[in-house]
Amino acid sequence: MRSFAPRTQRLSTVTPADRPNFTPPKVPFSATERRATIGLAAIFSTRMLGLFMLLPVFALYAHDLPGATPLLVGLAIGAYGLTQAVFQIPLGLLSDRIGRKPVIYGGLVIFLLGSVVAALADHIVWVILGRAIQGAGAIAAVTTALTADLTRDEVRTRGMAIIGISVAFSFAAALVIGPPLARWFGIAGVFWLTALLAAGGMLVLARVVPDPERSMVHRDAQTVLDQLSGVLANPTLLRLDAAIFLLHLTMISLFVVLPLSIEGAGLNPLDHWMLYLPAVLLAILAMVPFIVLAERFGQIRPVLLGAVMVLGLSLLGFYAFHQSLWALAGLLILVFAVFNLMEAILPSLVSKVARAGARGTAMGVFSSAQFLGAFLGGLLGGWAHGSFGADAVYLLGALISLFWIALLATMAMPENLTRHVLALELPTAGDILALERRLLEVPGVREAVIAIDEGVAYLKVDRRTLDWARLQTFSVGA
Repeated sequence: MRSFAPRTQRLSTVTPADRPNFTPPKVPFSATERRATIGLAAIFSTRMLGLFMLLPVFALYAHDLPGATPLLVGLAIGAYGLTQAVFQIPLGLLSDRIGRKPVIYGGLVIFLLGSVVAALADHIVWVILGRAIQGAGAIAAVTTALTADLTRDEVRTRGMAIIGISVAFSFAAALVIGPPLARWFGIAGVFWLTALLAAGGMLVLARVVPDPERSMVHRDAQTVLDQLSGVLANPTLLRLDAAIFLLHLTMISLFVVLPLSIEGAGLNPLDHWMLYLPAVLLAILAMVPFIVLAERFGQIRPVLLGAVMVLGLSLLGFYAFHQSLWALAGLLILVFAVFNLMEAILPSLVSKVARAGARGTAMGVFSSAQFLGAFLGGLLGGWAHGSFGADAVYLLGALISLFWIALLATMAMPENLTRHVLALELPTAGDILALERRLLEVPGVREAVIAIDEGVAYLKVDRRTLDWARLQTFSVGA
């Protein structure tokens, strides 16, 4: 049975005294939570695998399609981003009304239909249409909401992190398996495999993912309409939205011409995976120290600025040295390292900047900006390639990095606060203000939002000064 309560909240902030006491217990997944997380990760990552597999191959084989031009090739690569950006928040809100699984089934059916349209395409326009239909099956927000329904507050962040990691692996896998699949079965074969993955996702949803006992709004995981104005008025969140927009614009535009450069440097398309695989693995190793430097030692701004500078210089390197396979290999490592680093740090910053209880809305806008960037990356990359040649795409990316550097250099960096969800005995409406004041009196609690409908308090805390034992006296059963 699904239950949906009204979305009401109140927000207050204080600065408490210092007390270093933050020792939250580690709560293990239950068997049901583990099964739900694995199943939803499989559904979401295989869907993204289907979208990503086109990146390393389409520019190489699109010339076989009637009507193909560089502009239309770029549009085909990025078309999914526009419809994904348009539909993901509305579908998430729809799932609040009719349930999560029906919307996910519907999204997978739409994704499968788009894959079939693209597989049967005899003209580039039909591929573009198919890719746009694929993106309209936008289940990202609904998958997050179902994850929240099926996990307890104490393990929810880890569950969502597992889903995020699975998407990162799907990107790496797409770069490796896309080139040989396209060589053996053609672009149509890639789309047929994508359709098969969508069908497999439906089977996993039916057989593996449990049905939630009830569905409700989780403010830290879902978009809430009455929070949108506050999120869109936050200048730091807007800069982070612009950062993820520019990241995906740059990456998608890069793949409009990068496969052509790799082929031009002498590597057979069937063997492109031999370049991508070590580049991705080495990039993952290269980014780890910088994540530690940013998150543990608080050097977020230098790490972000350095990453964008490296990305801009790498794009200039592609412009100057794209004839050399060894140069391309080294530059790919740098680009993938920056991409993975940004994909890890930027969402973390959104969580730190968003007010307590508004993370879900902030992440919904952030994700929409990401997909819109993918769409415009394909469009601008295709336009630059068709109008000025492949080199112009690399120069366009380098110019964008200059704007990006200015954006980050003037961005306010958030405090290093941690989000915490505290299960409460349900207060009466008249007790909310009093309970918020008492929570804010706990040393280390910086923000508190009580959600009566969820029976929880959303907190932002300074783990260095938090009086954990005192905070726990407010929890259910204390």
